[in-house]
Amino acid sequence: MYETLDDTATQVILAIESGDSIRSVAQHLHTPYETVRQAVNRLEAAGYIRYDDGLSVVNEHVRAAARELVAASAGVSPPSIEEAYVIPQFGGWPFAFTRIDAVYVWTQGGYQVGRDPDDYPLFLAVREQDVNDWEEFFESFGLPTAFERQPREELTGPLQIVLDPQPSLEIDDVEGYPVIPREDTIEYMREHYAQFQSALSMLDRMYDDLDLGVAYRETERAQS
Repeated sequence: MYETLDDTATQVILAIESGDSIRSVAQHLHTPYETVRQAVNRLEAAGYIRYDDGLSVVNEHVRAAARELVAASAGVSPPSIEEAYVIPQFGGWPFAFTRIDAVYVWTQGGYQVGRDPDDYPLFLAVREQDVNDWEEFFESFGLPTAFERQPREELTGPLQIVLDPQPSLEIDDVEGYPVIPREDTIEYMREHYAQFQSALSMLDRMYDDLDLGVAYRETERAQS
């Protein structure tokens, strides 16, 4: 049993939504396709998942056991920044990356300025009705939650989760990341134009259907 449920296998179980393909699970976990395929084969042989017109977990007891294993592992070895971006997908409630993390996602990792690995908040939009569930979920992984960014000196580790409760969510998918819509992200960037001018220019170059009218060069920044 425990040989089958290694780190990748438990993450696969938690990431699967009924009907998913192996490729979509690999994309959500940001893990190579072949690594996920091998884990799927082991899990299917062990009877933990089925692959019939898409993947599915045999029952919620398997998913609960996998979540306990991942949470226990986090208690021994705190999540890295990369793992923290994946962990929310193990919860049972919708969410979307927002604020600076939405900028990061929509620029496909191209904009990541001003993020200190020793003081790293992740910004998640969640439904108001799910806030308590998310707080308990992240607590099980040793990740503190708040509604506003907390000072580093008040935390025991570098990571924190900043929740942005919303009555409802509109969620887009960008390379496996659930994220607030692009137009909402651009509105946020315009509200903080000095910080995100270069990111707006980057988006303008990346997406042919945008015409943001933003010109930015590193020389302009150096002269300002």
